[in-house]
Amino acid sequence: MKKLTLLIAFVLGVMAVNGQDFLTKSKVSGSFEINSQYYMADEGIGITDSMVGDKYMRINGFGKIQYTLGNFSAGIRFESFQPPLSGFREELEGSGIANYFATYDNGTIGVTVGDIYDQFGSGLVFRTYEEWSLGFDNSLRGMRAIYRPCDGVTLKGVYGKQRYYWASYGKDESRGVIRGFDGEWDLNQSLKKTSKFKMSLGGSFVSNYQPSASDNPIYVIPENVSAAAGRVNMGYGRFSFSTEYAYKINNPSAINNLIYKNGEALLASLAYSQKGLGMVLQVKRVDNMSFKSDYTAKENDLDINFIPPINYTHTHSLPAMYSYSTQPNGEMGIQFQVNYLIPKKTLLGGKYGTKVTFNYSQVNDIVRDSITYNGQKVLNRKGTMGYTSPFFGISDKVFYRDINLEIDKKISKKWSFIAQYINLIYDMPTIEGHGTTVKADIAFLDLTYKINSRNSIRMELQHLWDCIGSGYEVEKGDEESFIKRGNWFSALLEYSIAPKWFVSIADKYNYGNPVAEYRDHYYTASVGFIKDSTRITLSGGRQSEGMICVGGVCRKVPASSGVSLTVTTSF
Repeated sequence: MKKLTLLIAFVLGVMAVNGQDFLTKSKVSGSFEINSQYYMADEGIGITDSMVGDKYMRINGFGKIQYTLGNFSAGIRFESFQPPLSGFREELEGSGIANYFATYDNGTIGVTVGDIYDQFGSGLVFRTYEEWSLGFDNSLRGMRAIYRPCDGVTLKGVYGKQRYYWASYGKDESRGVIRGFDGEWDLNQSLKKTSKFKMSLGGSFVSNYQPSASDNPIYVIPENVSAAAGRVNMGYGRFSFSTEYAYKINNPSAINNLIYKNGEALLASLAYSQKGLGMVLQVKRVDNMSFKSDYTAKENDLDINFIPPINYTHTHSLPAMYSYSTQPNGEMGIQFQVNYLIPKKTLLGGKYGTKVTFNYSQVNDIVRDSITYNGQKVLNRKGTMGYTSPFFGISDKVFYRDINLEIDKKISKKWSFIAQYINLIYDMPTIEGHGTTVKADIAFLDLTYKINSRNSIRMELQHLWDCIGSGYEVEKGDEESFIKRGNWFSALLEYSIAPKWFVSIADKYNYGNPVAEYRDHYYTASVGFIKDSTRITLSGGRQSEGMICVGGVCRKVPASSGVSLTVTTSF
Protein backbone atom coordinates (compact mmCIF):
# COMPACT_ATOMS: atom_id res chain seq x y z
CA MET A 1 0.00 0.00 0.00
CA LYS A 2 2.90 2.34 0.76
CA LYS A 3 4.42 1.81 -2.69
CA LEU A 4 1.06 2.47 -4.33
CA THR A 5 0.63 5.64 -2.31
CA LEU A 6 4.04 6.98 -3.30
CA LEU A 7 3.42 6.11 -6.95
CA ILE A 8 0.10 7.96 -7.04
CA ALA A 9 1.70 10.94 -5.27
CA PHE A 10 4.43 11.03 -7.93
CA VAL A 11 1.90 10.90 -10.77
CA LEU A 12 -0.13 13.73 -9.22
CA GLY A 13 3.01 15.78 -8.84
CA VAL A 14 3.96 15.28 -12.50
CA MET A 15 0.44 16.32 -13.55
CA ALA A 16 0.62 19.51 -11.51
CA VAL A 17 4.21 20.68 -12.08
CA ASN A 18 6.06 22.14 -15.02
CA GLY A 19 9.65 23.34 -14.92
CA GLN A 20 9.01 27.09 -14.83
CA ASP A 21 6.28 26.93 -12.17
CA PHE A 22 8.47 24.70 -10.04
CA LEU A 23 11.07 27.46 -9.80
CA THR A 24 8.82 30.52 -9.46
CA LYS A 25 5.63 29.43 -7.71
CA SER A 26 6.67 26.75 -5.24
CA LYS A 27 5.96 27.39 -1.56
CA VAL A 28 7.44 25.51 1.36
CA SER A 29 6.16 25.83 4.95
CA GLY A 30 6.64 23.86 8.11
CA SER A 31 6.91 23.76 11.87
CA PHE A 32 9.03 22.08 14.51
CA GLU A 33 8.48 21.41 18.20
CA ILE A 34 10.56 19.80 20.93
CA ASN A 35 9.28 19.14 24.43
CA SER A 36 11.91 17.72 26.77
CA GLN A 37 11.96 17.13 30.51
CA TYR A 38 14.58 16.01 32.96
CA TYR A 39 12.81 14.11 35.76
CA MET A 40 14.08 14.03 39.30
CA ALA A 41 13.15 12.13 42.43
CA ASP A 42 11.19 14.27 44.86
CA GLU A 43 10.17 12.48 48.03
CA GLY A 44 8.25 15.58 49.10
CA ILE A 45 5.52 14.67 46.58
CA GLY A 46 6.10 10.91 46.73
CA ILE A 47 8.42 10.43 43.74
CA THR A 48 11.28 8.06 44.54
CA ASP A 49 14.41 7.10 42.58
CA SER A 50 12.80 3.78 41.64
CA MET A 51 9.82 5.59 40.10
CA VAL A 52 12.10 7.70 37.90
CA GLY A 53 14.25 4.68 36.99
CA ASP A 54 16.73 5.14 34.16
CA LYS A 55 14.36 7.27 32.07
CA TYR A 56 15.19 10.55 33.74
CA MET A 57 15.41 12.34 30.38
CA ARG A 58 12.37 12.20 28.08
CA ILE A 59 11.72 13.96 24.78
CA ASN A 60 8.71 14.46 22.50
CA GLY A 61 9.52 16.06 19.18
CA PHE A 62 8.21 16.50 15.68
CA GLY A 63 8.93 18.33 12.48
CA LYS A 64 6.57 18.77 9.54
CA ILE A 65 7.14 20.26 6.11
CA GLN A 66 4.56 21.05 3.43
CA TYR A 67 5.17 21.85 -0.23
CA THR A 68 2.58 23.66 -2.38
CA LEU A 69 2.54 24.41 -6.08
CA GLY A 70 -0.74 25.53 -7.60
CA ASN A 71 -3.32 22.77 -7.17
CA PHE A 72 -0.75 20.31 -5.84
CA SER A 73 0.45 19.99 -2.25
CA ALA A 74 2.38 17.37 -0.32
CA GLY A 75 3.64 17.06 3.23
CA ILE A 76 5.54 14.87 5.64
CA ARG A 77 5.81 14.72 9.45
CA PHE A 78 8.63 13.15 11.45
CA GLU A 79 8.04 12.23 15.11
CA SER A 80 10.35 11.12 17.88
CA PHE A 81 9.52 9.98 21.41
CA GLN A 82 12.77 9.08 23.19
CA PRO A 83 11.06 7.99 25.40
CA PRO A 84 7.70 9.82 25.62
CA LEU A 85 7.08 12.34 28.40
CA SER A 86 5.49 11.07 31.57
CA GLY A 87 1.74 10.62 31.10
CA PHE A 88 1.99 9.78 27.39
CA ARG A 89 1.43 6.20 26.26
CA GLU A 90 4.60 4.09 26.24
CA GLU A 91 3.54 2.67 22.84
CA LEU A 92 4.60 6.03 21.37
CA GLU A 93 8.28 5.33 22.02
CA GLY A 94 10.26 5.38 18.80
CA SER A 95 11.11 7.60 15.85
CA GLY A 96 10.10 7.70 12.25
CA ILE A 97 7.95 9.22 9.55
CA ALA A 98 4.48 9.18 11.11
CA ASN A 99 2.54 11.04 8.45
CA TYR A 100 2.79 11.84 4.74
CA PHE A 101 0.32 12.90 2.08
CA ALA A 102 -0.07 14.25 -1.43
CA THR A 103 -3.11 16.21 -2.67
CA TYR A 104 -4.32 17.49 -6.02
CA ASP A 105 -7.42 19.73 -5.97
CA ASN A 106 -8.59 21.89 -8.86
CA GLY A 107 -11.79 23.06 -7.19
CA THR A 108 -14.00 20.46 -8.87
CA ILE A 109 -12.10 17.27 -8.10
CA GLY A 110 -9.75 16.67 -5.21
CA VAL A 111 -7.70 13.54 -4.49
CA THR A 112 -5.52 12.89 -1.45
CA VAL A 113 -3.36 9.84 -0.86
CA GLY A 114 -1.45 9.06 2.31
CA ASP A 115 -2.50 10.12 5.82
CA ILE A 116 -5.82 11.94 5.97
CA TYR A 117 -7.36 14.25 8.58
CA ASP A 118 -11.01 15.01 7.99
CA GLN A 119 -14.47 14.80 9.53
CA PHE A 120 -18.05 14.37 8.41
CA GLY A 121 -20.39 16.96 9.91
CA SER A 122 -19.73 17.39 13.62
CA GLY A 123 -17.83 14.09 13.73
CA LEU A 124 -20.51 11.83 15.24
CA VAL A 125 -19.68 9.04 12.77
CA PHE A 126 -16.26 10.05 11.43
CA ARG A 127 -13.42 12.31 12.53
CA THR A 128 -9.66 11.86 12.21
CA TYR A 129 -7.38 14.40 13.85
CA GLU A 130 -4.11 14.85 15.71
CA GLU A 131 -3.73 16.44 19.15
CA TRP A 132 -0.07 16.79 20.02
CA SER A 133 -0.64 17.74 23.67
CA LEU A 134 -2.42 14.41 24.27
CA GLY A 135 -0.21 12.18 22.12
CA PHE A 136 -3.35 11.36 20.12
CA ASP A 137 -3.39 10.63 16.38
CA ASN A 138 -6.04 8.55 14.60
CA SER A 139 -5.19 9.61 11.05
CA LEU A 140 -6.51 7.47 8.19
CA ARG A 141 -3.85 6.11 5.85
CA GLY A 142 -5.40 5.52 2.47
CA MET A 143 -7.24 7.71 0.00
CA ARG A 144 -9.81 10.52 -0.06
CA ALA A 145 -11.73 11.77 -3.09
CA ILE A 146 -13.78 14.97 -3.27
CA TYR A 147 -16.16 15.91 -6.09
CA ARG A 148 -17.97 19.25 -6.40
CA PRO A 149 -20.37 18.80 -9.34
CA CYS A 150 -21.93 22.26 -8.94
CA ASP A 151 -21.96 25.23 -6.61
CA GLY A 152 -22.99 24.27 -3.09
CA VAL A 153 -22.69 20.49 -3.51
CA THR A 154 -19.74 18.55 -2.07
CA LEU A 155 -19.38 14.77 -2.24
CA LYS A 156 -16.59 13.09 -0.34
CA GLY A 157 -15.32 9.51 0.06
CA VAL A 158 -12.57 8.04 2.26
CA TYR A 159 -10.90 4.64 2.48
CA GLY A 160 -8.06 3.29 4.62
CA LYS A 161 -6.71 2.16 7.99
CA GLN A 162 -6.15 4.22 11.10
CA ARG A 163 -2.82 4.89 12.70
CA TYR A 164 -2.10 2.90 15.87
CA TYR A 165 1.14 4.30 17.30
CA TRP A 166 3.96 2.66 15.27
CA ALA A 167 2.11 -0.49 14.20
CA SER A 168 2.42 -1.47 10.54
CA TYR A 169 -0.48 -1.30 8.08
CA GLY A 170 -0.05 -4.87 6.80
CA LYS A 171 -2.80 -7.32 5.92
CA ASP A 172 -2.24 -9.33 9.08
CA GLU A 173 -2.90 -6.30 11.31
CA SER A 174 -6.18 -6.60 13.24
CA ARG A 175 -7.42 -3.05 12.64
CA GLY A 176 -10.43 -2.76 10.42
CA VAL A 177 -10.68 -1.06 7.04
CA ILE A 178 -12.73 2.14 7.14
CA ARG A 179 -14.91 3.17 4.22
CA GLY A 180 -16.96 6.33 4.34
CA PHE A 181 -19.05 8.69 2.22
CA ASP A 182 -20.34 12.18 2.98
CA GLY A 183 -22.48 14.60 1.03
CA GLU A 184 -23.37 18.22 1.76
CA TRP A 185 -25.65 20.65 -0.07
CA ASP A 186 -25.56 24.39 0.63
CA LEU A 187 -28.85 25.63 -0.81
CA ASN A 188 -27.87 29.30 -0.86
CA GLN A 189 -24.74 28.64 -2.92
CA SER A 190 -26.67 26.46 -5.35
CA LEU A 191 -29.49 28.98 -5.83
CA LYS A 192 -27.02 31.89 -5.92
CA LYS A 193 -29.43 34.08 -4.02
CA THR A 194 -28.74 36.48 -1.20
CA SER A 195 -31.23 35.86 1.58
CA LYS A 196 -31.56 36.26 5.35
CA PHE A 197 -32.52 32.59 5.39
CA LYS A 198 -29.62 30.15 5.01
CA MET A 199 -29.77 26.38 4.91
CA SER A 200 -27.52 23.38 4.26
CA LEU A 201 -28.18 19.65 4.41
CA GLY A 202 -25.74 16.79 4.89
CA GLY A 203 -25.53 13.06 5.30
CA SER A 204 -22.81 10.50 6.09
CA PHE A 205 -22.26 6.75 5.99
CA VAL A 206 -19.25 4.94 7.46
CA SER A 207 -18.42 1.25 7.77
CA ASN A 208 -15.60 -0.57 9.54
CA TYR A 209 -14.68 -3.98 8.14
CA GLN A 210 -12.63 -6.05 10.62
CA PRO A 211 -12.32 -9.69 9.47
CA SER A 212 -10.47 -10.73 12.64
CA ALA A 213 -13.60 -9.96 14.70
CA SER A 214 -15.06 -13.33 13.71
CA ASP A 215 -12.19 -15.12 15.48
CA ASN A 216 -13.73 -14.53 18.92
CA PRO A 217 -14.21 -18.03 20.45
CA ILE A 218 -17.15 -17.08 22.69
CA TYR A 219 -19.23 -14.35 21.06
CA VAL A 220 -20.42 -13.72 17.53
CA ILE A 221 -18.76 -10.41 16.70
CA PRO A 222 -19.86 -8.75 13.44
CA GLU A 223 -17.07 -8.28 10.91
CA ASN A 224 -18.72 -5.19 9.47
CA VAL A 225 -20.16 -2.36 11.61
CA SER A 226 -21.85 0.61 10.00
CA ALA A 227 -22.99 4.04 11.16
CA ALA A 228 -24.97 6.77 9.41
CA ALA A 229 -25.80 10.38 10.22
CA GLY A 230 -27.91 13.25 8.89
CA ARG A 231 -27.58 16.96 9.63
CA VAL A 232 -29.30 20.30 9.04
CA ASN A 233 -27.91 23.80 9.46
CA MET A 234 -30.23 26.81 9.23
CA GLY A 235 -29.93 30.50 9.86
CA TYR A 236 -32.25 33.49 9.69
CA GLY A 237 -31.07 36.95 10.54
CA ARG A 238 -29.55 36.84 14.01
CA PHE A 239 -30.67 33.27 14.72
CA SER A 240 -28.95 30.02 13.74
CA PHE A 241 -29.85 26.39 14.36
CA SER A 242 -27.96 23.19 13.67
CA THR A 243 -28.61 19.57 14.49
CA GLU A 244 -27.17 16.16 13.66
CA TYR A 245 -28.45 12.68 14.42
CA ALA A 246 -26.31 9.53 14.15
CA TYR A 247 -27.19 5.84 14.33
CA LYS A 248 -24.81 2.87 14.65
CA ILE A 249 -25.76 -0.81 14.27
CA ASN A 250 -24.89 -3.39 16.94
CA ASN A 251 -21.23 -3.15 17.80
CA PRO A 252 -20.12 -5.26 20.80
CA SER A 253 -16.74 -3.99 22.02
CA ALA A 254 -14.41 -3.77 24.98
CA ILE A 255 -15.84 -0.33 25.75
CA ASN A 256 -19.52 -1.35 26.02
CA ASN A 257 -18.95 -4.72 27.74
CA LEU A 258 -19.67 -6.68 24.51
CA ILE A 259 -23.37 -5.85 24.28
CA TYR A 260 -25.31 -5.82 20.99
CA LYS A 261 -27.47 -2.75 21.48
CA ASN A 262 -27.55 -0.28 18.61
CA GLY A 263 -26.07 3.15 19.27
CA GLU A 264 -27.38 6.64 18.62
CA ALA A 265 -26.43 10.25 19.22
CA LEU A 266 -28.12 13.63 18.83
CA LEU A 267 -26.46 17.05 18.90
CA ALA A 268 -28.38 20.31 18.51
CA SER A 269 -27.51 23.97 18.90
CA LEU A 270 -29.58 27.18 18.84
CA ALA A 271 -27.78 30.55 18.82
CA TYR A 272 -28.66 34.24 18.78
CA SER A 273 -26.19 37.03 18.12
CA GLN A 274 -26.27 40.80 17.88
CA LYS A 275 -23.85 43.60 18.71
CA GLY A 276 -22.91 43.25 22.37
CA LEU A 277 -25.01 40.13 23.00
CA GLY A 278 -24.61 36.46 22.14
CA MET A 279 -26.54 33.44 23.42
CA VAL A 280 -26.22 29.75 22.66
CA LEU A 281 -28.18 26.72 23.83
CA GLN A 282 -26.82 23.23 23.12
CA VAL A 283 -28.21 19.79 23.91
CA LYS A 284 -26.69 16.36 23.40
CA ARG A 285 -27.73 12.75 23.87
CA VAL A 286 -25.30 9.85 23.45
CA ASP A 287 -26.19 6.17 23.83
CA ASN A 288 -23.63 3.41 23.14
CA MET A 289 -21.74 5.42 20.51
CA SER A 290 -18.16 4.23 20.93
CA PHE A 291 -17.04 3.42 17.38
CA LYS A 292 -13.54 1.98 16.89
CA SER A 293 -11.72 0.21 14.10
CA ASP A 294 -10.80 -2.63 16.50
CA TYR A 295 -13.51 -3.92 18.82
CA THR A 296 -10.87 -4.87 21.44
CA ALA A 297 -9.42 -1.33 21.66
CA LYS A 298 -9.75 0.62 24.90
CA GLU A 299 -9.33 4.19 26.15
CA ASN A 300 -9.01 6.62 23.21
CA ASP A 301 -7.33 4.17 20.83
CA LEU A 302 -8.61 3.87 17.24
CA ASP A 303 -11.68 6.08 17.63
CA ILE A 304 -13.44 6.43 14.28
CA ASN A 305 -15.91 9.02 15.54
CA PHE A 306 -15.89 11.95 17.92
CA ILE A 307 -18.39 12.99 20.58
CA PRO A 308 -18.20 16.81 20.78
CA PRO A 309 -18.22 18.21 24.33
CA ILE A 310 -20.70 20.97 25.13
CA ASN A 311 -19.26 22.05 28.47
CA TYR A 312 -17.20 25.17 29.25
CA THR A 313 -13.44 24.83 28.66
CA HIS A 314 -11.38 26.13 31.59
CA THR A 315 -7.76 27.21 31.11
CA HIS A 316 -6.78 28.24 34.65
CA SER A 317 -5.01 25.54 36.66
CA LEU A 318 -7.44 24.81 39.52
CA PRO A 319 -10.69 24.45 37.53
CA ALA A 320 -8.76 22.59 34.80
CA MET A 321 -7.90 19.84 37.33
CA TYR A 322 -11.48 18.59 36.97
CA SER A 323 -12.01 18.65 33.21
CA TYR A 324 -14.84 16.54 31.82
CA SER A 325 -14.19 13.57 29.54
CA THR A 326 -17.12 12.57 27.30
CA GLN A 327 -18.81 9.26 28.09
CA PRO A 328 -19.55 7.39 24.81
CA ASN A 329 -21.55 4.66 26.57
CA GLY A 330 -24.23 7.17 27.50
CA GLU A 331 -24.74 10.78 28.53
CA MET A 332 -27.26 13.60 28.20
CA GLY A 333 -25.92 17.12 28.32
CA ILE A 334 -27.06 20.71 28.09
CA GLN A 335 -25.17 23.99 27.89
CA PHE A 336 -26.47 27.53 27.97
CA GLN A 337 -24.14 30.51 27.61
CA VAL A 338 -24.71 34.24 27.47
CA ASN A 339 -22.03 36.76 26.45
CA TYR A 340 -22.97 40.37 27.13
CA LEU A 341 -20.99 43.58 26.70
CA ILE A 342 -22.18 46.22 29.14
CA PRO A 343 -21.96 49.44 27.09
CA LYS A 344 -19.32 52.08 27.63
CA LYS A 345 -20.09 55.18 29.70
CA THR A 346 -22.71 53.42 31.83
CA LEU A 347 -22.66 52.78 35.58
CA LEU A 348 -21.45 49.17 35.22
CA GLY A 349 -19.76 49.54 31.85
CA GLY A 350 -17.47 52.36 32.86
CA LYS A 351 -15.16 54.04 30.36
CA TYR A 352 -14.27 50.90 28.40
CA GLY A 353 -17.30 48.65 28.78
CA THR A 354 -17.50 45.36 30.68
CA LYS A 355 -17.67 41.84 29.25
CA VAL A 356 -19.85 39.43 31.23
CA THR A 357 -20.14 35.71 30.47
CA PHE A 358 -22.55 33.32 32.16
CA ASN A 359 -22.34 29.60 31.46
CA TYR A 360 -24.37 26.67 32.72
CA SER A 361 -23.49 23.15 31.60
CA GLN A 362 -24.59 19.81 32.99
CA VAL A 363 -24.12 16.21 31.88
CA ASN A 364 -26.21 13.36 33.33
CA ASP A 365 -26.24 9.64 32.76
CA ILE A 366 -29.01 8.18 30.60
CA VAL A 367 -31.77 5.94 31.94
CA ARG A 368 -31.03 2.24 31.46
CA ASP A 369 -33.79 -0.35 31.90
CA SER A 370 -33.02 -4.04 32.34
CA ILE A 371 -33.96 -6.65 29.73
CA THR A 372 -35.17 -10.24 30.02
CA TYR A 373 -32.56 -12.93 29.29
CA ASN A 374 -33.22 -16.63 29.92
CA GLY A 375 -36.23 -15.66 32.02
CA GLN A 376 -34.24 -13.28 34.26
CA LYS A 377 -33.90 -9.51 34.41
CA VAL A 378 -30.34 -8.50 33.50
CA LEU A 379 -28.62 -5.18 32.88
CA ASN A 380 -25.62 -4.65 30.58
CA ARG A 381 -24.73 -8.35 30.54
CA LYS A 382 -22.15 -9.53 27.99
CA GLY A 383 -23.56 -11.17 24.88
CA THR A 384 -27.03 -9.60 25.27
CA MET A 385 -28.76 -6.49 24.00
CA GLY A 386 -27.58 -4.90 27.24
CA TYR A 387 -30.50 -2.63 28.14
CA THR A 388 -33.23 -0.43 26.76
CA SER A 389 -33.28 3.33 27.14
CA PRO A 390 -36.07 5.82 26.46
CA PHE A 391 -34.70 8.49 24.15
CA PHE A 392 -35.49 11.38 26.50
CA GLY A 393 -34.84 9.42 29.70
CA ILE A 394 -32.47 11.42 31.92
CA SER A 395 -30.94 9.69 34.94
CA ASP A 396 -30.63 11.46 38.29
CA LYS A 397 -26.90 10.63 38.24
CA VAL A 398 -24.91 13.79 37.47
CA PHE A 399 -21.58 13.21 35.73
CA TYR A 400 -20.62 16.86 35.56
CA ARG A 401 -22.11 20.27 36.32
CA ASP A 402 -20.45 23.64 35.90
CA ILE A 403 -22.11 26.97 36.70
CA ASN A 404 -19.79 29.91 36.21
CA LEU A 405 -19.84 33.68 35.90
CA GLU A 406 -16.93 35.60 34.38
CA ILE A 407 -16.25 39.35 34.29
CA ASP A 408 -13.62 40.76 31.92
CA LYS A 409 -12.97 44.43 32.70
CA LYS A 410 -10.52 47.10 31.59
CA ILE A 411 -10.40 49.58 34.44
CA SER A 412 -7.98 52.11 32.97
CA LYS A 413 -5.19 52.32 30.43
CA LYS A 414 -2.96 50.47 32.87
CA TRP A 415 -5.26 48.13 34.83
CA SER A 416 -7.47 45.26 33.66
CA PHE A 417 -8.76 42.03 35.21
CA ILE A 418 -10.65 38.80 34.60
CA ALA A 419 -12.59 37.34 37.53
CA GLN A 420 -14.60 34.13 37.59
CA TYR A 421 -16.65 32.11 40.06
CA ILE A 422 -17.37 28.41 39.41
CA ASN A 423 -19.70 25.96 41.12
CA LEU A 424 -18.66 22.43 40.14
CA ILE A 425 -19.85 18.82 40.45
CA TYR A 426 -17.44 16.20 39.09
CA ASP A 427 -18.19 12.47 39.17
CA MET A 428 -14.64 11.23 39.67
CA PRO A 429 -15.56 7.50 39.89
CA THR A 430 -17.10 7.64 36.39
CA ILE A 431 -14.63 10.02 34.74
CA GLU A 432 -11.38 8.80 36.33
CA GLY A 433 -12.38 5.38 37.69
CA HIS A 434 -11.63 6.00 41.37
CA GLY A 435 -12.37 8.25 44.34
CA THR A 436 -15.61 9.99 45.28
CA THR A 437 -17.71 12.73 43.69
CA VAL A 438 -16.20 16.21 43.88
CA LYS A 439 -18.39 19.18 44.84
CA ALA A 440 -16.39 22.36 44.78
CA ASP A 441 -16.50 26.14 44.52
CA ILE A 442 -13.66 27.85 42.65
CA ALA A 443 -12.80 31.52 42.31
CA PHE A 444 -9.95 33.26 40.54
CA LEU A 445 -8.71 36.76 39.80
CA ASP A 446 -6.43 37.40 36.83
CA LEU A 447 -5.07 40.95 37.22
CA THR A 448 -2.82 42.78 34.73
CA TYR A 449 -0.92 46.04 35.22
CA LYS A 450 0.56 47.62 32.10
CA ILE A 451 3.64 49.59 33.20
CA ASN A 452 4.29 51.00 29.73
CA SER A 453 3.99 49.94 26.10
CA ARG A 454 6.50 47.09 26.59
CA ASN A 455 6.40 46.07 30.24
CA SER A 456 3.53 44.52 32.17
CA ILE A 457 2.88 42.49 35.31
CA ARG A 458 0.18 39.84 35.58
CA MET A 459 -0.98 38.16 38.78
CA GLU A 460 -3.30 35.17 39.24
CA LEU A 461 -4.96 34.29 42.53
CA GLN A 462 -7.07 31.11 42.65
CA HIS A 463 -8.85 29.18 45.38
CA LEU A 464 -10.77 25.90 45.37
CA TRP A 465 -13.11 24.96 48.23
CA ASP A 466 -13.72 21.19 48.21
CA CYS A 467 -16.74 19.52 49.78
CA ILE A 468 -14.39 17.40 51.88
CA GLY A 469 -11.95 19.00 54.27
CA SER A 470 -8.85 18.10 56.19
CA GLY A 471 -10.95 16.28 58.78
CA TYR A 472 -12.46 13.81 56.27
CA GLU A 473 -11.68 10.20 57.18
CA VAL A 474 -10.12 8.32 54.26
CA GLU A 475 -10.37 4.53 54.31
CA LYS A 476 -7.05 2.74 54.61
CA GLY A 477 -5.73 1.68 51.21
CA ASP A 478 -7.73 4.34 49.35
CA GLU A 479 -5.38 7.26 49.99
CA GLU A 480 -4.18 7.60 46.37
CA SER A 481 -7.71 8.43 45.23
CA PHE A 482 -7.51 11.63 47.29
CA ILE A 483 -4.22 13.04 45.98
CA LYS A 484 -5.89 16.12 44.44
CA ARG A 485 -8.80 16.47 46.89
CA GLY A 486 -9.35 19.08 49.60
CA ASN A 487 -8.93 22.85 49.48
CA TRP A 488 -6.35 24.37 47.14
CA PHE A 489 -4.73 27.79 46.83
CA SER A 490 -2.77 28.92 43.78
CA ALA A 491 -0.84 32.08 42.95
CA LEU A 492 1.15 33.17 39.90
CA LEU A 493 3.20 36.28 39.17
CA GLU A 494 4.37 36.99 35.61
CA TYR A 495 6.49 39.81 34.23
CA SER A 496 6.54 40.44 30.48
CA ILE A 497 8.81 42.53 28.31
CA ALA A 498 6.99 42.68 24.99
CA PRO A 499 7.42 41.28 22.49
CA LYS A 500 10.24 38.92 23.43
CA TRP A 501 10.57 38.01 27.12
CA PHE A 502 8.49 36.78 30.03
CA VAL A 503 9.31 35.27 33.41
CA SER A 504 6.92 33.79 35.98
CA ILE A 505 6.79 32.08 39.36
CA ALA A 506 3.83 30.10 40.68
CA ASP A 507 2.73 27.82 43.48
CA LYS A 508 -0.24 25.51 44.00
CA TYR A 509 -0.78 24.43 47.59
CA ASN A 510 -3.07 21.54 48.52
CA TYR A 511 -3.38 22.76 52.09
CA GLY A 512 -6.75 21.13 52.82
CA ASN A 513 -6.08 17.58 51.68
CA PRO A 514 -7.65 14.98 54.03
CA VAL A 515 -4.43 12.92 53.77
CA ALA A 516 -1.72 14.87 55.59
CA GLU A 517 1.15 13.57 53.40
CA TYR A 518 -0.53 15.00 50.28
CA ARG A 519 -0.61 18.60 51.57
CA ASP A 520 2.12 19.69 49.21
CA HIS A 521 3.38 22.80 47.46
CA TYR A 522 3.69 22.53 43.67
CA TYR A 523 6.00 25.42 42.86
CA THR A 524 7.27 26.32 39.40
CA ALA A 525 9.40 28.97 37.74
CA SER A 526 9.49 29.71 34.02
CA VAL A 527 11.28 31.98 31.59
CA GLY A 528 10.37 32.38 27.94
CA PHE A 529 11.77 34.03 24.83
CA ILE A 530 9.75 34.82 21.71
CA LYS A 531 11.12 35.99 18.38
CA ASP A 532 8.86 36.08 15.35
CA SER A 533 7.40 32.55 15.13
CA THR A 534 9.91 30.95 17.51
CA ARG A 535 9.13 30.41 21.17
CA ILE A 536 11.49 28.96 23.80
CA THR A 537 10.32 28.19 27.34
CA LEU A 538 12.42 26.85 30.22
CA SER A 539 10.57 25.71 33.35
CA GLY A 540 11.49 24.02 36.58
CA GLY A 541 9.59 22.72 39.58
CA ARG A 542 6.74 20.40 40.42
CA GLN A 543 3.67 19.34 38.51
CA SER A 544 0.57 18.08 40.32
CA GLU A 545 -1.41 15.04 39.26
CA GLY A 546 -4.39 15.82 37.09
CA MET A 547 -6.15 15.48 33.76
CA ILE A 548 -5.39 17.26 30.50
CA CYS A 549 -8.43 17.43 28.24
CA VAL A 550 -8.79 18.82 24.74
CA GLY A 551 -12.25 18.72 23.21
CA GLY A 552 -13.54 16.11 25.66
CA VAL A 553 -10.59 13.75 25.03
CA CYS A 554 -8.39 13.39 28.12
CA ARG A 555 -5.17 11.87 29.39
CA LYS A 556 -3.98 11.52 32.96
CA VAL A 557 -0.93 13.52 33.97
CA PRO A 558 1.04 12.01 36.88
CA ALA A 559 2.81 14.15 39.46
CA SER A 560 6.39 14.98 38.47
CA SER A 561 9.38 17.09 39.42
CA GLY A 562 12.17 18.35 37.21
CA VAL A 563 13.22 20.79 34.51
CA SER A 564 11.56 21.11 31.11
CA LEU A 565 12.46 22.85 27.85
CA THR A 566 10.03 23.57 25.03
CA VAL A 567 11.01 24.95 21.63
CA THR A 568 8.51 25.68 18.87
CA THR A 569 9.01 27.39 15.53
CA SER A 570 7.35 27.67 12.15
CA PHE A 571 8.21 29.07 8.74
